[in-house]
Amino acid sequence: MSHTLPPKALLYCRISSVKQRVEGSGLESQEHRCRQYAAAHGYEIEQVFKDDTSGGGDFMNRQGMVDLLAYLKRHNATNYVVIFDDLKRFARDTMFHLKLRSEFALYSARVECLNFKFEDTPEGKFVETIHAAQGQLEREQTGRQTIQKMQARMEQGYFVFPAPTGYRYERTKEHGKLLMRDEPIASIIAEALAGFADGRFQTQSEIKHFLDTFPEYPKSHNGKVHVQRVKDILTRPIYAGYVEHQRWNINLRKGQHDALISLETFQTNQERLAGKAKAPARKNINKDFPLRGFILCDDCQNPLTACWSKGKNKHHPYYHCHHSNCESYGKSIRRADLEGAFEDLLYTLRPTPELFAAAKAMCKSIWNFRVQYQKKRIGTLKAQKIEVESKVDTLIDLIMDANSPSLRKNYEKRLNTMERDKLVLEEKIVNCGRPTRDYNTTLRTAMDFLANPCILWSSDRLEDKHAVLKLVFSENLTWKRNEGLRTPKTTLPFKVLRAIAAPKSKMVPRR
Repeated sequence: MSHTLPPKALLYCRISSVKQRVEGSGLESQEHRCRQYAAAHGYEIEQVFKDDTSGGGDFMNRQGMVDLLAYLKRHNATNYVVIFDDLKRFARDTMFHLKLRSEFALYSARVECLNFKFEDTPEGKFVETIHAAQGQLEREQTGRQTIQKMQARMEQGYFVFPAPTGYRYERTKEHGKLLMRDEPIASIIAEALAGFADGRFQTQSEIKHFLDTFPEYPKSHNGKVHVQRVKDILTRPIYAGYVEHQRWNINLRKGQHDALISLETFQTNQERLAGKAKAPARKNINKDFPLRGFILCDDCQNPLTACWSKGKNKHHPYYHCHHSNCESYGKSIRRADLEGAFEDLLYTLRPTPELFAAAKAMCKSIWNFRVQYQKKRIGTLKAQKIEVESKVDTLIDLIMDANSPSLRKNYEKRLNTMERDKLVLEEKIVNCGRPTRDYNTTLRTAMDFLANPCILWSSDRLEDKHAVLKLVFSENLTWKRNEGLRTPKTTLPFKVLRAIAAPKSKMVPRR
């Protein structure tokens, strides 16, 4: 006499979010109930499958369910029963519910639920379909309510998506969850964005290399910052203290969080991105040859290149001109000679202590003048704002009267631009005469550099060396064979310091 063996049980447990897994015990309680059910029916539990994501109704977006189906496929000959505690754990979408039932039937697996009895009758299938449709309705209603709440909160200036790099969420009494600066990453991003706006970084590749130098900055799996991440931080107004979401028709508005840069700086970066693209930085530019591309050959006025030359026992670094029609073609310049001459030149640009004290006093005077000047600009800025508001009203009337969709689209594009211009003016009015940085902090940074640019040049970071080249020299330096570096043209601060320090300089007598 033969006896049919009881089916083996596979348990399936699911919660809809990682938060439920971290803060609650949903998966554990589901598994406990399913184990009790299996024991009561004499089922031997062979495997447990779990999910902590919703999947949006599609069971193929849930890794646990995908693994369960793959397990059934590999053990197709085994008599299995799949147990779960609630019909909503199965699939909260009518179409996917029926499809999932077909998948289980394909592998001859029976489905049992703790609070719902499956019946293979027309009436039973009808009731099952109604329950599946109800689950889909609840899921879609919950999703709609969630989006509506997110929209309402964003309209009030709150960011509602995962915190962008440089920020973290912190719960406050007044605002609830609010974006806060995540240091030191926030300051690194602020420096990168400001550097792109003022020309310190000419390309996105230079920003990428700058971010790569900070071990604190989050990297991809290969230990580098991806170029797309650089574009993201350049184009997101969240860093300027503003929020927007075009798909929800939420135009740019002031956010409740602290900004890393001003809106004016953000706009400057957008204009630079929309302008003529610059050639990406060469991959072979590295800290071995920081002057490559900056020093010109005196014979042909082309930039010198550089390389490591293989000697008898080791490699030697050289700069050289690579233009074949040049008289200096193939004539190597030892790196120590060229960079040594450059460092000597940089050393001569240091001002004397007396001159440095005078320059410091001049900077203080100029700073005070600029502060007073900015305070007087409020009237002008307010007039500009009124003019922009008038143009906005005119554009709104044109949009209302426009019959052509393309014309209306162009008007709306111009309207968005003007609205941003208006926000920039409002920001300027608020900050007019109020320096964004402390004078002593700003002066210390600038004066330390003017006092001795050699300090920044001695940095191990290539970005710092390039900053010295941009801040000190207004043109590329020229190397003349057998003579060395030509007399350089410096930027205005160093030019003024040299002019004041010249032996023939005298104070203009009083009249």
